[in-house]
Amino acid sequence: MGGARARHAGPSSAGRAVLFGTKGAGSAAVEAALTLAEVPFELVNAAEWQPGPGLERLRKVNPLAQIPTLLLDDGSVMTESAAILIHLGLTRPDSDLLPSAPASRAQAMRGLVYLAANCYAAIGVIDYPARWVKDADEATGARIRAGSRARLHALWEVFADTFPARPFLGGAQLGALDLQAAVVSRWSGGRAHLAVARPKLHDCLIRVEADPRIASIFAHHWPPPACPNVEAPLG
Repeated sequence: MGGARARHAGPSSAGRAVLFGTKGAGSAAVEAALTLAEVPFELVNAAEWQPGPGLERLRKVNPLAQIPTLLLDDGSVMTESAAILIHLGLTRPDSDLLPSAPASRAQAMRGLVYLAANCYAAIGVIDYPARWVKDADEATGARIRAGSRARLHALWEVFADTFPARPFLGGAQLGALDLQAAVVSRWSGGRAHLAVARPKLHDCLIRVEADPRIASIFAHHWPPPACPNVEAPLG
């Protein structure tokens, strides 16, 4: 697929989307979606925590410098993972990113917003507790992280019970909801928790990452352990 190879592309050309992101970030889900939808794109390595030309370029199109940010081929800007994935699913219906049946499509969009509003939000607190409590000391930050992590893992259990794999989260075909769940579960111990608490969802996410169309993308963002007998940390 052209999208996957665009990871090493040079300057953007007319008619090509531009995805701002970095290794191990939420942009991985959009990168996989663009690949499944066969949308040509340039990947710009950029993140708020990575000073450099990529970050300066990102700030010009998204003042919050959040990733993923997708610059569409018409020059308009898309932000927020769920919105980007829904947009791609609606504009590329043959990609199966969103189910074709209205009821199933509605549930897939519900799941995407659930992950953004609940799981993604909790991870933001875990990663940056000082943003949410003024003058927090180290002990306070640790308590915030512990409580938020417990909350996150409970949210994953609700997600697994609400959106069962059949065999994928949107039904028979791998779609945007699978991609987003596979990426977001990589952080803050989500995947390890699911392996014990909700193994069916865990197994579904393993199948998603192994799909030959996007396996190289997930391997790039989360390389397998060098020794097969050593379990890699899951976030």
